[in-house]
Amino acid sequence: MSTASSIAVETRLAASPVPPSGKDLAAFQRALLRWYDQHRRDLPWRMTRDPYRIWLSEIMLQQTRVAAVLEHYRIFLARFPNVQALAAASEEAVLAAWSGLGYYRRARMLHRCAQQIAERHGGCFPRNAEALLALPGIGRYTAAAIASIAFAEPVAVVDGNVGRVLQRLTGIDLTGPQTWQRAQALLGRSRPGDFNQAMMELGATVCVPGEPRCAKCPVRKWCITRGGGPHAEPLSRQKKKEIWCALEWRDGNGNRKGKVRLVQRPKEASLMPGMWELPQSSEPPRPLPGLAHWRTFHHSVTVTDYRVHVLRNMSLRNTPLPGKPPAAKGKWIAIDRIPQVPITGLTRKILKASGII
Repeated sequence: MSTASSIAVETRLAASPVPPSGKDLAAFQRALLRWYDQHRRDLPWRMTRDPYRIWLSEIMLQQTRVAAVLEHYRIFLARFPNVQALAAASEEAVLAAWSGLGYYRRARMLHRCAQQIAERHGGCFPRNAEALLALPGIGRYTAAAIASIAFAEPVAVVDGNVGRVLQRLTGIDLTGPQTWQRAQALLGRSRPGDFNQAMMELGATVCVPGEPRCAKCPVRKWCITRGGGPHAEPLSRQKKKEIWCALEWRDGNGNRKGKVRLVQRPKEASLMPGMWELPQSSEPPRPLPGLAHWRTFHHSVTVTDYRVHVLRNMSLRNTPLPGKPPAAKGKWIAIDRIPQVPITGLTRKILKASGII
C-alpha cells in the first residue's frame, strides 16, 4: 500500500471507529443478529447444539460446498448417529460413508478424533476451545466453532468468509493474527455461536467475493469500503488431464445381484490411499472399438480438472496413470456391497450415472 493510500485509510479509520465500540458495537451486534434471525439459510446443523453434529458439519464443510454436504451429512448421521458409534466403526466403513466428499484425510482424522473422545473423554466433547484444540483434526477455527455454537463460549471464528467481511469492514489488508483479533473484538458474550454463524453467513451470501451485495448488507453503515478494498487473489488455474476408465460388470445392466470390477489404490498413494475405483489409464486401449466408449464426464480433484472417458466392458491393462502401478486385475465386488466399500467420488459418479447404484 502506498503512503498516500495509508494516510487515506488512517483518515477514514479516525472518522469511523474500527471495530465499533461501546453503544455502536452493541448496535452492530444487534443489527447482524436481527438479520441472521430473519435471513439465515435453513441448514440441518443449525437446528442443534449437539457438539457431535456441529463438529461433523464443520469437518464436512471444509473446502466443500454446502450443497454437496447436505445429503452426505444426512447419510453419515444415519449410519453413525453419535460419537460412540463412529469410534466403534472400522476405518473402511467410515471411508465408505464419506465417499464422494473428497479430501479423505478428513474422514480418517474424524475417525481418530472420535476414538480419542470415546477413550479419553468418556464419549463427551471437551467444553472449551482450548481443550478441543488438543484433539486430532481440530484446528483453531473448528475448535472455536464447536465451543461457541455448542457451549456458548465467547470465542470468535475466522474462516474465509469472515476474513473477507473484516477486510471490507476495516478497509485494511489484515494479517492472520489481526483478523482473529478484530473478530474477537466484535464478538459479544450474548449468543456468541449465533454471532459467529451470522458473520459466516454474511460472507457466504451477501459480502461475497467479486461483487458484494452491499444494498442487502445489515451492517453497511459500519463498513468503510462498501465493497471496495482488498480483494482475494484470483484462483490459480486448474491443470487439465484426460483419463480412461473401464466400467466392467457381470450380470449387470443395473441388476443389484451383479458385480463390478474395482481396483484398490496403493496404501502409500498421496491421494485417496486405499480407496477403491474403476480401473484407469492415461491412454485409451489400442485398438478402441467404437461401441466401447459409453460417455464422457468432467471431474475435479484438488487442482486438476479431468476429462474422463468411460469404456464399457473393456479391460484396461496398458498405460497406468502417472505415479500408479500398472493396472491390476482388480476384484469383482457385488453391487449390493458397494455402499460398505470406500470408493472414490469419480467411481461413485460413474456407477450412479450407469444405474448400477
